[in-house]
Amino acid sequence: MKKDITFHPVTGVKLAIAKEEVNGQEEWGVYIINHNLIELHTVMITSKGYGTIDGEERKTSTLRHVIKELGAQSIAKIEPIDPALFALTNEFWVSYYILDQIFDKKFVFVQGSMEPQHIQHIQELGLDGVLHS
Repeated sequence: MKKDITFHPVTGVKLAIAKEEVNGQEEWGVYIINHNLIELHTVMITSKGYGTIDGEERKTSTLRHVIKELGAQSIAKIEPIDPALFALTNEFWVSYYILDQIFDKKFVFVQGSMEPQHIQHIQELGLDGVLHS
């Protein structure tokens, strides 16, 4: 049962939504950044969006991703993201193992997180976007 599992606090793992230029077009993506000096195993990520647009409740499908191994001090692109979804709250639940210990954390980019005033250069990616730790 979940109550019997000891979850340790997440440190050294961040999520970012950043834009890059692909074939002359602007494309947004979601990235996971591992700052730890050890690799992460069986990284599981679920993503979903929800909120209200023009007075109507909206929610996206839940997407699931698995990264078998994310090396020490490395980065992986999780998924592309349509900028139209920035009008919603975007939630990413990340779980992973370090050795035999499980870690998990919910990263939430609330409505308005991706407004131009919040965009900054993300050194680790060499891209502009929003970094969540």
